[in-house]
Amino acid sequence: MLRSARWSLSVGLLACLAPALSAAENIADSRLANTARYLSSDELAGRGVGEKGIDQAAEFIAAEFKKMGLKTDLIEGAPYQKFTITIEAVQGPPEQNKLTLVGPAKDGKPQQVELTLGQDFTPLAIGGSSVLDAPLVFVGYGITAADLEYDEYANLDVKDKIVIILRKEPQQNNPHSLFDGDKNTPHAFFQNKVANAYEHGAAAVILVNDGQELITQAKKAAEDLKKAIAAISKAVTEFKATEKPSAEAKTKYQQQLVKLAERLQQASTAEASDHDKVLAFAEAGPSASRKTFPVMFATRAAINQLIEASLDTTLDKLEQKIDDDLKPVSTALAGWKAIGEVAVAQHEAEVKNVIAVLPGEGPLADETIVIGAHYDHLGMGGTGSLAPWTKAIHNGADDNASGAAALLETAWRLSQREKKPARRIVFIAFTGEERGLLGSAHYVREPLFPLESTIAMINMDMVGRLSDNKLIIQGFDTAVSFDALLDTINASAKFEVVKKTGGFGPSDHSSFYAKKIPVFHLFTGTHADYHRPTDDFDKLNLEGMDRVVDFVVALTDAIDADPKRPEYVEKKKPEVIARGGSRPYLGSIPDFGVEVEGYALQGVAPGSPADEAGIKAGDVIIKLGASKIGSLEDIDSALRKHKAGEKVPVVVLRDKKEVTVMVTLGEPR
Repeated sequence: MLRSARWSLSVGLLACLAPALSAAENIADSRLANTARYLSSDELAGRGVGEKGIDQAAEFIAAEFKKMGLKTDLIEGAPYQKFTITIEAVQGPPEQNKLTLVGPAKDGKPQQVELTLGQDFTPLAIGGSSVLDAPLVFVGYGITAADLEYDEYANLDVKDKIVIILRKEPQQNNPHSLFDGDKNTPHAFFQNKVANAYEHGAAAVILVNDGQELITQAKKAAEDLKKAIAAISKAVTEFKATEKPSAEAKTKYQQQLVKLAERLQQASTAEASDHDKVLAFAEAGPSASRKTFPVMFATRAAINQLIEASLDTTLDKLEQKIDDDLKPVSTALAGWKAIGEVAVAQHEAEVKNVIAVLPGEGPLADETIVIGAHYDHLGMGGTGSLAPWTKAIHNGADDNASGAAALLETAWRLSQREKKPARRIVFIAFTGEERGLLGSAHYVREPLFPLESTIAMINMDMVGRLSDNKLIIQGFDTAVSFDALLDTINASAKFEVVKKTGGFGPSDHSSFYAKKIPVFHLFTGTHADYHRPTDDFDKLNLEGMDRVVDFVVALTDAIDADPKRPEYVEKKKPEVIARGGSRPYLGSIPDFGVEVEGYALQGVAPGSPADEAGIKAGDVIIKLGASKIGSLEDIDSALRKHKAGEKVPVVVLRDKKEVTVMVTLGEPR
């Protein structure tokens, strides 16, 4: 409990900390508003990682820090903590993407199916690069579902072989199927199929359209053709009904007919096709961490050739057999192999955290309080956007121009006083948060000031839409004193505070809590514009943002004024960090900032199965049970092959050496 004798700040004094700006007559013209307006402007084009706009934002933030008189010559004379990340995967040149299926000689002639890039097959971004020369194995839908007692890899050796996997899952038209009939279960997802193949030791994956997909595409094409014909009929009817159309109307009608004719031609061509199309390079998802594990997509027609030659049957018949009795038909394709090459290039970009320091004064000056907010967003959309079909500027006014503006305003209010704080205050505008807390993960790996003397971290993410006076604050239980401190400050701030437990969550405070640093995370709630192009400046609650800044200033002052550092509290039952659901609980905390083949850990949840087994921050899990682990998707898939209470061996890389520990998996959370 917080004892008043330990604090030099009373409730009345905290109320006086609110600067004059809170009473400004026109908040719309304030420094805070102007900062948020600029950071969310079209000029910065959504502050996408690897794009020009985010560099402009970084330069602006750095300049503002310098204007305040903060120390910014921190790294080679600048405030930028730079590092490199992979921002996208791109398809390599045609000469490095080739695939041929080679079979045993028949009638004295070699059997060979050469696939044409872009027509018969395509590499996928979710895979990596490698030279191919390995046997082929057909594994049906590529599903291992222990809970359904269905395993298409059972008694099948696919190690160092190339597996052929059908899209979707069995019995798609059966509403009573174990696989939920016409609803996709997680087993239908590309990433899960690929992860399962990787776990079983396969060398590469060839995905192929299932029969139902062709039927679905045929129905869609027929419907599109029908709509195209109807659109022409409607246009003609409407024009004929016009009495004495003007020359302008005639011209417009002719232009409309040209466009409708093009639409009709495209629809007619699609309707007449076999609907057996390959996926586009990025259509199965963005790049994965398995850099040497190729994933390809081939047409059904191409794969049918070798199925007929090897098994004397067809994919249609194999699918029907699975549907009839729900038993796998997986088998090696004797004498057949795939040769060729897949090249997937990884495009990298230099990114940077922007850091400034307000030095402390006195005996506690070597201790640090971090205040942070991320400044990146989604650029023109794409991965991460909740309107992925729209290529438009995602200005991210609330997410997180609001937090970055509040960070700068907090820095201004704290730095413009005559008296210095007792402790060093480090202000960090993080990059790469939208891609997995990359900036904060990098900082805690390479801190400018020792983490052991970093006593607290305050994070602001989406603080621009205060509604019903509700301020969500996470972390009140990450230090012994924080709950009472929060109540004390809010006595004058008068928010409707919603307290959220724990220090782990989908923002940058999580990286610090994983390093046993108490945290506060402030958030005003999500909304319909989240991760969409409509998250614009004019929807921000500027008065609410201003009050949030007052609150953060008061939090900082109170933590700084206490001569005793906050006492860190471990959460014995933290919230789930990664995907949960029905799988057993491990308690690992992923480190998205480390690019490595395996599952890198930023930490483990205190008291979790991983913690009790001795798994540590910095470990890279490369095997769980019998499953090979190369990414986050693999660990999720591997856990689903086990049950709570099971004791499984886990192999981790620690200081470049393999260490095996036994983990007793926990109940799902």
